[in-house]
Amino acid sequence: MPKQLLKLSGNRTMIQQTVDRCRGLIQPDHSWIVTNAVQAAATSGQLPEIPSQNVLVEPKARNTAPCVGLAAIHAVHHDPDATMLIMPADHVISTSEEFQNAVMQAAAVVEKDPNRLVMFGIAPTFPSTGFGYIERGSALSDVERAFDVVAFHEKPQLSRAEEYVASGSFYWNCGIFCWKAQTILDQLQQYEPDTYQRLLRIAQVIGHESYTRVLGDQFPQMNSISIDCAVLERASDATVIEAPFKWDDVGSWLAVPRLAGQDEFGNTIEGLFVGVDTKNCIVRTSANHLVATLGVSDLIIVQTEDATLVGHKRDSERIKELLLKVREQGGADYL
Repeated sequence: MPKQLLKLSGNRTMIQQTVDRCRGLIQPDHSWIVTNAVQAAATSGQLPEIPSQNVLVEPKARNTAPCVGLAAIHAVHHDPDATMLIMPADHVISTSEEFQNAVMQAAAVVEKDPNRLVMFGIAPTFPSTGFGYIERGSALSDVERAFDVVAFHEKPQLSRAEEYVASGSFYWNCGIFCWKAQTILDQLQQYEPDTYQRLLRIAQVIGHESYTRVLGDQFPQMNSISIDCAVLERASDATVIEAPFKWDDVGSWLAVPRLAGQDEFGNTIEGLFVGVDTKNCIVRTSANHLVATLGVSDLIIVQTEDATLVGHKRDSERIKELLLKVREQGGADYL
């Protein structure tokens, strides 16, 4: 179960909270979910208000540029003048009201200048090495908290992240974007012409019996590249709005204590647990399985029905390395 289908913060799953966040602002039939074949059924099951045909299935993972392009051709098919709001489904955001106000501000910028590519930047609260950064430039004269984008910076070393925070001119890149659907397609035509041509071939058969076949033929051949690298880092009309809402990216297990809190010993616990001389650990287990620890600290312990993870918190970013090792040793059924 990927994190967007889990209840990691609150009583609703993360993807349900993402859709809830737009309630009253965006109609369900104006929403598209882009996912893969393995997760499509579970995603539809969690979002009964979203029409099933609006759950777009990627035949192969090709990063976010083809993903955004696929959503864009469907939006343009629905409305040639559509404004898109791109939201990852695994984020935690403070309040829907603040979020919706910010979205309406971004949409107003796009309506005034359809060439604008607007993104939200999060004012950093600590020197994170796990987030990318947006460097801001001149302020827009007619939009509050909006700036031209000078540059994008990949996940930095700690010393560089400390410099970014101290400067006051950098934001975390939260991956939430707003733009005209046709504008992002025009940008893909300019910077990723092969992907654009393949998207056009798919667009021509939306609603036809041949759609699945053409999608399966064209999508896997697209360049696997993020929308940031494909367009945003090359475009001249990128704008960043300082987000007025609190935000967290559940990018690793280290985000869980920020969301769920800690006990007096710094532990974050979900499930049956007994600890002696145990500090600063993250433990997640099932209701009928006891995890007991003695004299340990700074561990991540995750127990599921068929597998158990034990690791040090300093290695939380290496989970993908471990998953690759499990797969190489024939353990794909446990992933």
